Amino acid sequence: MNLSNLKPAEGSTKNRKRIGRGTGSGRGGTSTRGHKGAGSRSGTSTKIGFEGGQMPLQRRLPKVGFKNPNRVEYVGVNLDVLQGLTEKYSLSTIDLETLKDHGLASKNDKVKILGRGELTAKVEVTAHAFTATAQKAIEAAGGSIVKL
Repeated sequence: MNLSNLKPAEGSTKNRKRIGRGTGSGRGGTSTRGHKGAGSRSGTSTKIGFEGGQMPLQRRLPKVGFKNPNRVEYVGVNLDVLQGLTEKYSLSTIDLETLKDHGLASKNDKVKILGRGELTAKVEVTAHAFTATAQKAIEAAGGSIVKL
């Protein structure tokens, strides 16, 4: 066996249907475009979502909700993640650079420290925002917080 005699499995490939190749092919004549109308002409295309004049689905359904354009999106980092970082790398301060280096935030992210898990290490944490439970837990462990 070599590359020159490899073949696909039996029945796994099909020939494409060649349209516009004479009446004997079964797809000659109108070439699957039907008779008359814009769709039978060359260069025709319809808008995305066009339903033949029927009111399109995206216009039949009501508008829902509201997206505040001034919303501030935060990347959440939990206390158990901070504890893992301090144990693994023996850190005394955790700031944005540290989080970026370890893949927990990217360049323009705003970081919020969340309260899941326990923190036993004494750490100075720098972030944009803190939940009340996270702030209490950090201070209870002897650490401090710095808000940006």
